[in-house]
Amino acid sequence: EKTLAGQSVETEKVLDIIYQPQAVFRVRAVTRCTSSLEGHTEAVISVAFSPTGKYLASGSGDTTVRFWDLSTETPQFTAKGHRHWVLSIAWSPDGKKLASGCKNSQIFLWDPATGNQIGRVLSGHSKWITCLCWEPLHINPECRYLASASKDGSIRIWDTLMGKCDKILTSHTQSVTCVKWGGDGLLYSSSQDRTIKVWRSQDGVLCRTLQGHAHWVNTMALSTDYVLRTGAFEPAEATINPQDVSGSLAELKDKAQQRYDQVRGQEPERLVSGSDDFTLFLWRPAEDKKPLERMTGHQALINQVLFSPDTRIIASASFDKSIKLWDGRTGKYLTSLRGHVSAVDQIAWS
Repeated sequence: EKTLAGQSVETEKVLDIIYQPQAVFRVRAVTRCTSSLEGHTEAVISVAFSPTGKYLASGSGDTTVRFWDLSTETPQFTAKGHRHWVLSIAWSPDGKKLASGCKNSQIFLWDPATGNQIGRVLSGHSKWITCLCWEPLHINPECRYLASASKDGSIRIWDTLMGKCDKILTSHTQSVTCVKWGGDGLLYSSSQDRTIKVWRSQDGVLCRTLQGHAHWVNTMALSTDYVLRTGAFEPAEATINPQDVSGSLAELKDKAQQRYDQVRGQEPERLVSGSDDFTLFLWRPAEDKKPLERMTGHQALINQVLFSPDTRIIASASFDKSIKLWDGRTGKYLTSLRGHVSAVDQIAWS
């Protein structure tokens, strides 16, 4: 504009302006689909990034689990073994195993490096698997134990090295909707019996029952979810290849412990739960069975709730077509994101 203003240029002339981007960052539209990963022949029910962020796994109604290489955007392996829909998948925090649970109530373990099954099928639940969660890396760098929640109302802890069930936690009277393995040695489970139960993971003792919801508890999130899922790795810097993670178990454990302590800070981890009663509750389960805050505002059931990786914001998705953001420390309402024209099924933080 200055150039044009400085020189008297006829408005009829066409000016060629030559420019080149000189930023260090490449800018691209985030709302544009960069690629689609095709291969599944039925609905894709569950997807999860590996702890390093380099690989993606997906479970589908076609009974297969697929491992995708994100740099080439092609399927690396198709893991066959399940005889029913694959409802839930979970990467071990060291990135060396993937667990998948199906509608047939069986749990398979897969090796992401080969796509082959590891060990035997873990069976014992009498109804389908609703949720899977691994023991955190900083508690056990071997990533040996896996927790599974089922429609049968029980939580099982599996010893994946021995291929057998280690503990069965029964106290819920209806389907268990979600299970989380906390970083301080506690297990949290939510259920359609309207309660959240807190268990001690090493011996399976029930510590607390958190009551307050008036309907099914659908979803839970821990403030430390992200750091527990990614273990010793920084996916944002994804510089390592998980298939050949060098470094001893002790080093990985220390790194994971450092990252966990940094996120957790001085106070114990917080838990947020979302329910069919249109409300969310924020808890500090290690300290108190009373909620910190009852978060109201949604006008339909809450389908998913998540803490941001830095624990500062809670996002909740609801069938009322909105996403609401809340303060991660106090549970106070921040804002609503409206744009969807029907129920919001899933949300994710980058």
